[in-house]
Amino acid sequence: MPRLSLRIEPGDGPYQRIFLSGWLDGSTHPQLDEAMAPLLHDGTHILEFNLAGLEYISSAGLRSIFRARKALHAHAGRVLVMQPQPGVRKVFELVKAVPVEDIFASQAELDGYLTAIQDKVARGEL
Repeated sequence: MPRLSLRIEPGDGPYQRIFLSGWLDGSTHPQLDEAMAPLLHDGTHILEFNLAGLEYISSAGLRSIFRARKALHAHAGRVLVMQPQPGVRKVFELVKAVPVEDIFASQAELDGYLTAIQDKVARGEL
């Protein structure tokens, strides 16, 4: 399984970019959480996640991004998601459309569903 690679690139003023590649899942999300923690409390108002290299995202990875969104929203900030690959984009679309906690009985069930969706997109079925 590919690991997570991340790079933080300072933007202009209170704008920061995080480039992610590989997999953002239950074993790699702590790496993102640790790297972005200072950005959530240093006056950053816009945090861009560039996901062009991200191949897979699980519910744990989604929680990390949503946590950043919540933290920045508390002081009128925003999270932007840029250039997600088709499978990852589909996951974001599905989660936005339907509250996750209303559908899945367990974390394992949700992760299985997200994996299946991303596999279908990769095969051209969605």
